[in-house]
This record gives sequence, structure tokens and C-alpha cells, in this order.
Amino acid sequence: MSSSPYLIHFKSIGKSDIGYISIAEKETLPFVPQRIYWTYYTPEDVKRGFHSHHQLEQVLVAVAGKIIVTTEMKNGDKQEFILDSPKTGLFIPKNCWRMMQYSHNAVQMCIASQTYDEADYIRDYQEFLK
Repeated sequence: MSSSPYLIHFKSIGKSDIGYISIAEKETLPFVPQRIYWTYYTPEDVKRGFHSHHQLEQVLVAVAGKIIVTTEMKNGDKQEFILDSPKTGLFIPKNCWRMMQYSHNAVQMCIASQTYDEADYIRDYQEFLK
């Protein structure tokens, strides 16, 4: 398993005349999901994230719209990803700082490796760099 963010391409079935289904099964996910949630109606001028996690890993999916995700690892490696397809996810490893910006119609689904735990968050950038 990679310790850096990477894109995951989900299997997709269907046709243009009937629609599509994307499938995230255990073979395509880097962990067993413990929580799934989604973010929506985020104004375009709002940036979210600005945190990391000690243990939590996530896969972000733009099920609608476009999401620009900027990631930074503790070693200074920075990347920008554009999520604009429901058949592509972004793996976010633990100890990865992230910032997200959404199009007006974006819906972001987050598949998480753990249940919510406020103590797992690193919300201070200087603490993240230590």
C-alpha cells in the first residue's frame, strides 16, 4: 500500500442510454470502510479541509461536480488532484495534509477507514509538520 496519495479507478458498468454504476469493492479499496459520509452545497469560494489525521485513511470521490484536492506529505511532497468523475477516487493516507475546493454542484463522498474520532485530527499546520 502506498504512503502517498494516489488515484483509484473504480469499475464502471452501464451504457450511455441507461446510465452507469461505479463499484468500490474490497479489491479496489486500500482498507475496509468503517464510515461513509458526503459533503455538498459547499460555496465555490470556500476551501475546506486544512487538516490531517494520525491514523485515518480516506478515499474521496466526486460523485457530482468537480473537486480540486491539494495534498501535502510531511516530507514536503505536494500534489494537486482534480476529481470530476464518479468512477475515480483519491486515496488520502494518514499524515497527509489536505485542502479541497468544490464546484457549486459538487458532492464529495468520503470512504473512511475509521469511525469519527476528534483526537485523530491534526488541525494545526505547524503541528502537522513536526
